[in-house]
Amino acid sequence: MDTGGRASVAGGTEPRSGSATGLARFAVGPVLGVAAAFGVLQAGLAGRYGFHRDELYFMAAGRHLAWGYVDQPPLTPLLARLSTAAFGDGPAGLRAVVVLLCAATVVLIAFAARELGAGRAGQVLAAAGAAVSAMVLALGHVLSTASFDLFVWTVLGVLVLRLLRTGERRWWLAIGAVTGIALLNKDLVLLLAASLLPAVACGGPGARAVLRGWWLPAGALLALLVAAPNLYWQAAHGWPQLTVASGISDQDGLTNRLTFVPMQLVYLSPVLIPVWLAGFRRLRDDRRVSWARPLGHAYLVLCALVLVLGGKPYYALPPLLLVLAAGCRPVAAQLWERGEDGGGTRRTRVRLVGLLLVAGAVNSLITLPVLAPRQLSVVSALYPESAEQVGWPELTAAVAAGWAAVPPEQRGRAVVFATDYGEAGALARYGADYGLPTAYSGHMSFYDWGPPPDSATGPVVLVHPAPYPEVERAFTDCRQVAEVDNGHRLANEEQHAPVLLCAGTVAPWSGLWPRLRHFY
Repeated sequence: MDTGGRASVAGGTEPRSGSATGLARFAVGPVLGVAAAFGVLQAGLAGRYGFHRDELYFMAAGRHLAWGYVDQPPLTPLLARLSTAAFGDGPAGLRAVVVLLCAATVVLIAFAARELGAGRAGQVLAAAGAAVSAMVLALGHVLSTASFDLFVWTVLGVLVLRLLRTGERRWWLAIGAVTGIALLNKDLVLLLAASLLPAVACGGPGARAVLRGWWLPAGALLALLVAAPNLYWQAAHGWPQLTVASGISDQDGLTNRLTFVPMQLVYLSPVLIPVWLAGFRRLRDDRRVSWARPLGHAYLVLCALVLVLGGKPYYALPPLLLVLAAGCRPVAAQLWERGEDGGGTRRTRVRLVGLLLVAGAVNSLITLPVLAPRQLSVVSALYPESAEQVGWPELTAAVAAGWAAVPPEQRGRAVVFATDYGEAGALARYGADYGLPTAYSGHMSFYDWGPPPDSATGPVVLVHPAPYPEVERAFTDCRQVAEVDNGHRLANEEQHAPVLLCAGTVAPWSGLWPRLRHFY
């Protein structure tokens, strides 16, 4: 059987004491301690604000399980359903699975540092760097497709490092299986594959050796088989995710390109930039890890692809953390591990620990629910997602006030209609508590769960039509009967949104429904 050569020998990896593989022992205690501290912080703050608009949508999608949705594969809605079933349907219960995934990501970054030769101090530094980075903190607080992407892409990074270090081609099967799971969450993993494969092919004879044989095609086939149900769903529905992705690029592409480079640094934390740069230098210059050089090249290729496509800056975060892991050995060697590459003074080590704590505190202040909701305007300009976790019960109360304006004898044929999935998700979550009927919307996959019956001739309680004039034109004789107020004077997308009471529709719902579909 052709299992490939040993890239660790070809690449000149130095054996390390404590392991037959030539790697240092994994620093189980301190790394798990860092991950546990991260998890305790996240769990303690998980329920302080409310749901994010995307979480409300995922919960609604989880109640309509399918192999795909117009804007995403099925995994994140499934995680939402499982997490709420196991831990409760409040924000803390929904986010429990995210806390576990991101705590596991912290551990995986330490594993990556170990693969790259880091000892105990370097592994702990890698775990701490991941734990205090702004994006890991943010993704550990809110359930999103990016939260699972961060975890699964990091798993792929560790597997690819193991493949390159050992030259054992059978790792392609594990890589293929994990890639298939990633495709069930988001198609963005294809950008990672499009970055890694050329980087490996250009990485020299040792790296190219892992591409030979049938293990790589077998892994690709396995990925395709795992992702096949969602791919079939997308094909059967005309590939709607491509329409959504194109719309995001058209709407936000310029902003994403202009902010890409600074946001890479912000997502990581300015404190960690020297470690990140040390990782690039090491991958470029250190012959002992020449086998891992494709990792640095792949990150740069991924950045170029995201820039060209106008994607969001956080798409490139997981490989950025792997480059950070590469820099942890030389930095730790200078500060802790005397005799390897020098030594460090106690004062310098204390200073680094202090800087990490400061980075964690500042990033937590920005990304986690530390401030009172009324004070969120201080940080919402940097991280607007925090403001989108406030005011959903108040929005539902405003809609209930609009519903109260419907004469009781007309409520049997009345409809509540929301213009975006956040509002519709809030009404799905809280509406029953306020005596509201099922809400409808034409936004994203809510369109697929409608329309109202044609017998529902009105009135219509319409929420927040201002950004969507086409929606308001579908209804007749509209007047404002309520207004959303989150009670904290916090400016977010829903604050002061109008609630209108309309006499009816300009056409039966079955004919009107295609006009009400929108993706943005």
